[in-house]
Amino acid sequence: MLKTIGRYWNTFLLSELRTGLSVTLRHLFTRKFTIQYPEERTPMSPRFRGLHALRRYPNGEERCIACKLCEAVCPAAAITIESEVRADGTRRTTRYDIDLFKCIYCGFCEESCPVDSIVETRIFEFHFESRGEHIINKQELLAIGDKYEQQLAADRAADAKYR
Repeated sequence: MLKTIGRYWNTFLLSELRTGLSVTLRHLFTRKFTIQYPEERTPMSPRFRGLHALRRYPNGEERCIACKLCEAVCPAAAITIESEVRADGTRRTTRYDIDLFKCIYCGFCEESCPVDSIVETRIFEFHFESRGEHIINKQELLAIGDKYEQQLAADRAADAKYR
């Protein structure tokens, strides 16, 4: 009975509304900050998950061993891998496609890779101008990896103590 009366009393006095307005008034007079985006950039974490890349070993050989763990673990089924066995008995990919429309940038592919082949870079500014560009193939992934290898290696080294 007492709870019911208290609830009606709070409803009559509009206590929830006053609490909300007090939060608004408290923040109304604080100093605001604005980042002028194209000219100014905010700091970015080495763990940021952006555009994908395939890495190579220092001798130039691609790292991917076609284990297909990334394809299996991808919740959006955005990765397609085809492989073949080479003359020396090792398996390598012949096709490695990622559909960036399907990808949810969860990082599971990166975490499941035993040789750190597939990584997600800090690139978040990318766009598509025509149909079909959203599917990024092995050659494009390797080119991105070659271009940003120093940054990728530094990010992996910074993140190594947390793995």
